[in-house]
Amino acid sequence: MPHFAVSMVGRDQPGIVAKVTRTLLEHGANVEDAQSTILRGHFAMTLIVSTDDDVDPARLRAALERAGTDLRLDALTLSQIEDSQAAPAPEPSHIVTVHGVDHPGIVNAVASALAECDVNITDLNTRLVGDPGREDLYAMMLEVAVPEGLTAEGLEGLLEATRREQGVELTIRDLGEAV
Repeated sequence: MPHFAVSMVGRDQPGIVAKVTRTLLEHGANVEDAQSTILRGHFAMTLIVSTDDDVDPARLRAALERAGTDLRLDALTLSQIEDSQAAPAPEPSHIVTVHGVDHPGIVNAVASALAECDVNITDLNTRLVGDPGREDLYAMMLEVAVPEGLTAEGLEGLLEATRREQGVELTIRDLGEAV
């Protein structure tokens, strides 16, 4: 059974999910996993879909492109996934929150420090919060899967240099405690 990744970005408006999923349904595709959000007025969504073996990827792509044109999306892609039976996704174990005065490099610095510790980011959300007359505040929340044996306190110690270098506040909590 073929699997495809479908990704799209465009100015937010009602009906995007309805039109795209209708197009997929008309071509026998089943939505297995989906993630969507609105980022500064732009809708962004990624889907993993399965199809029958006899699906024509070119016809499916053309139909999705027509839907994207009708919706005036900025981008819409369809990519076949060769190994849809990959290992299960890592289970998030901790929440990392970061906030401070906005400047380029915060996401990269935190993500790089986490990668060096073998920590997998399973979900990432950021927001730029503007307050008239003040500097913009950058807020980031990450769900992460921490390798066995690494505690929240241990990870916090490993991220201390990044916290200082970026001039941000950083907290780490066990996901069980954050609920």
